[in-house]
Amino acid sequence: MKLFVLLSLAFAGIKALAHPAQDTFLDVPASVDAKFKKHGKYFGVATDIKLLKEEKNAAIIAAAFGAVTPENSMKWDSLEPKINAFQWAWPDYLVQWAGNHSQIVRGHTFVWHSQLPDWVKNIKDKAELTTVMKRHINTAMGRYKGKIYAWDVVNEMFKDGNGELRDSVWSKTYGDGFVKIAFETARAADSKAKLYINDFNLDQLNNAKTQKMISKVKEWRAAGIPIDGIGSQAHLKPGQAAGFGAALKGLCAVVPECAITELDIEGAKAEEYATVAKACLDIKNCVGITVWGLRDPDSWRKEKTPLLFGADYKAKPAWNALLNAVQ
Repeated sequence: MKLFVLLSLAFAGIKALAHPAQDTFLDVPASVDAKFKKHGKYFGVATDIKLLKEEKNAAIIAAAFGAVTPENSMKWDSLEPKINAFQWAWPDYLVQWAGNHSQIVRGHTFVWHSQLPDWVKNIKDKAELTTVMKRHINTAMGRYKGKIYAWDVVNEMFKDGNGELRDSVWSKTYGDGFVKIAFETARAADSKAKLYINDFNLDQLNNAKTQKMISKVKEWRAAGIPIDGIGSQAHLKPGQAAGFGAALKGLCAVVPECAITELDIEGAKAEEYATVAKACLDIKNCVGITVWGLRDPDSWRKEKTPLLFGADYKAKPAWNALLNAVQ
């Protein structure tokens, strides 16, 4: 299903939820996603079963966002902690919740060096590792075929700073050859899902990591590897938003589509969130933005207060800045 159809369905669901019952316990903020929909894009959030079962979290996500990414429940150590013993309860809940609320889902993530069970890390035989990787991808994508818009197939494969391959069981076994195996397996498993390579610190155009991502994706796509998109995580420090637009434009130029996949900004300055939003809005094939959590207390770097909502569930000034940034 094409993105604009999915987004239209999500928008319809959000409109229905935008005005909660009169006896509700909180004021739901105006929807940034509804404004993004007018540009054919989505505005999403990372969450998971625990937070979706908290009524206030769920009410805000249902009313003000249009996409969800599982923060942890689809990572390998959660999904398949023991060989061929998949744990479906948590991701099933998220996917069903998204369907019930007309929201799209970004699947996250398959081939990654982190949150990988020891039984995978310790595989020494290339043929065995290939079998395990393919089975994991095929099983997850088969279960959710037609229900997930995009998957982060390969995550954080480049070292910070110099852009070389990160040390992992994948790089030690294949060099960068695991990219071809992973993406071709994913394409065969679900031909309609968008397939992404995802990474952080792609925030300045001229840094080595950004340039390596651009050059390698061009090379891989020229060789027929089915990479549909680049995800720029955008875990930003103060001041980094200024160069973000140029970097995103460079990344988006080499793929059919791109997205900001894990946005959070230290201090959550309103003008910096607005700058990042405008960067995506100004690029035709930037399909959307996902912020990496709803409230600061639930953030992976909560001490930096990087998100759009505080502990009291009230939207910060950055939320209004986003609303004003999207015309």
